[in-house]
Amino acid sequence: MSGRLKDHLENTPGFSTRLKGVKVLVLDEADRLLDMGFRRDIEKIIASIPRERQTLLFSATVPEEVRQISHVAMKKDYRFINTVKEGDEETHAQVSQMYMVAPLDLHFSILYDVLKKHVAEDADYKVIIFCTTAMVTKLVAEVLSQLKLNIREIHSRKSQSARTKVSDEFRKSKGLILVSSDVSARGVDYPDVTLVIQVGVPADREQYIHRLGRTGRKGKEGQGLLLLAPWEKYFLGAVKDLSIAESAVPPVDSSVETEVRNAVRKVEMKSKECAYQAWLGYYNSNKTIGRDKSRLVHLAEEFSQSMGLAVPPAIPRNILRKMGLNNVPGLRSS
Repeated sequence: MSGRLKDHLENTPGFSTRLKGVKVLVLDEADRLLDMGFRRDIEKIIASIPRERQTLLFSATVPEEVRQISHVAMKKDYRFINTVKEGDEETHAQVSQMYMVAPLDLHFSILYDVLKKHVAEDADYKVIIFCTTAMVTKLVAEVLSQLKLNIREIHSRKSQSARTKVSDEFRKSKGLILVSSDVSARGVDYPDVTLVIQVGVPADREQYIHRLGRTGRKGKEGQGLLLLAPWEKYFLGAVKDLSIAESAVPPVDSSVETEVRNAVRKVEMKSKECAYQAWLGYYNSNKTIGRDKSRLVHLAEEFSQSMGLAVPPAIPRNILRKMGLNNVPGLRSS
C-alpha cells in the first residue's frame, strides 16, 4: 500500500536513500488507490524516486483523477494501451443479474437455500460470496461451514500467507464456495466462477460491478445475485441500467430454518460481537443509512437478532467514540 511506503519514507532510517536506486514504478489499480484517498501519498513517493525510470500504470477505469496522476507519474510521451477491444461487451453484460429483497432475519436461510440449489444443479460449482466487512465475512463463513457446505474464507484479517493459500486453492479448484470481503473484488482472476452473491449493500456502483466481474470472464456465462434488506433497496437506483431483475424470495421451509438457527447458535459469541461492531461501523459510514443515527441503532438491532442474540453486544467506549456514536441512545458500551 502507498500509505505503508509513505510511512517508511518518513520513519525508516535510510529508506529514502534506497529509493534512489528504483528503476521501475508500478501503479496497479490506480483508480482504486485514488478512490481510497492515496493521491498525496503517491505524489510524495513519486517525488522521492529518480525521474529516469520506467513507469507502468494500470487502471480498470480512466476517470479524470487517473489522467491527472498519469501526468505526474509518467513522461509526456507515454503510451496509452486499451486492452478492451472496440465492440466487446463489458463483463457485467454477459452475466445474468438478479436481486432479492428480504428482512435481515431471513438472509442466512435464503443464502443457504440458494447455495444448496446451485450446488445441486452444477457439479462444477464455484461460488464467491461478498460480504460488507472482514468480520461479517468471518461470521458468514462460520455459519455456512456449520451447515456442512464446502467453505473457504478470505479477508484482510487473515495473514497474507493464509490469503495466498486460500486464493491459490480456489483458483485451481471446483466445488468450492469462497466467502470474501472486498480483497477479492479486484485484481484477482478466478477462472470458471459460476455464481457471485453480494450480501448487503455494496459501497458503490463501481464496487458492485467489480465484484460481479469475478464471474462471466473470458466470454463465459455467469450469474450474479444481490441480497438486500428492505432499507437497502435504494441502491437499486444506482444499477438500474445494468439489466438487474428482481427474483422472488424463495419460500424457506421450517426444516431449513431450524438447520440455520442451530448453525448460527454454534458460532462463537466473539465472532458475533466482532461482526456486530464491524457491521455498525460499515453502515454508520454509509451516507444514506448512517445519516439517521437512531434508525441506524434500530437496524443494528435487527442484525443482532439475525445472529440469534436477544440483546445487541456491547461495544468499547473508545470504538463508539471513533464512530461518533458515543452519545447515541440504544447502543450498549463496555
